[in-house]
Amino acid sequence: MSGRDCDWYFDVISPFAYLQWKTRGRLGDRVRLVPVPVVLGALLGHWEQKGPAEIAPKRLHTYRTCQWRADTLGIPFRFPPAHPFNPIAALRLIVALDATPAVVDALFDAAFRDGLDVSEPDILEIIGNSLGLEDVAGAIAQPHVKNQLRANTDRAIERGVFGVPTIAVGDDLFWGDDSTEMLIDFLDNPALFTTGEMARLGSLPTGVTRPQKRS
Repeated sequence: MSGRDCDWYFDVISPFAYLQWKTRGRLGDRVRLVPVPVVLGALLGHWEQKGPAEIAPKRLHTYRTCQWRADTLGIPFRFPPAHPFNPIAALRLIVALDATPAVVDALFDAAFRDGLDVSEPDILEIIGNSLGLEDVAGAIAQPHVKNQLRANTDRAIERGVFGVPTIAVGDDLFWGDDSTEMLIDFLDNPALFTTGEMARLGSLPTGVTRPQKRS
């Protein structure tokens, strides 16, 4: 699998996506991550989940974990003024600029290295201008840009993506920054999920289900 291109589904709202992106060198030359911006809120809505920041006691734990992990890894890290924030305009800017690594770096660095509010038009204008885009507001308002972001998200859902960051290797999905080591093991040993106890997990029966709340 050396050098294989793998889709990397992310939303700029996710600090864990920032951490995984900044440490993608751990993957070596096994794969190349192809950034695919998606709307996390739409994924959560489809699978009827809440994000970590939407669960009050989980929110602070999550933020502390991000800060601790960044400090441990030596990655510059600072939360923006408020979180969660509306990421749609920033995601559209990434799409408008073809989601190149340099573009992804610029938006993530602004949000989680410099702690800026990338939902602010003035900040997006500065970032877009620095990347060679003169009319940021016009670019992110283009129908084809909006449609591409929606299509990315729909395709992610079709593939079973339920959160970000997620790396797709064929039909196998690796969710979260903390799955990076498991992905490395899988790339080095493609039989990882088909031998031993791993082999029975896909057909493990459900013992009980919780009743769903009705609105």
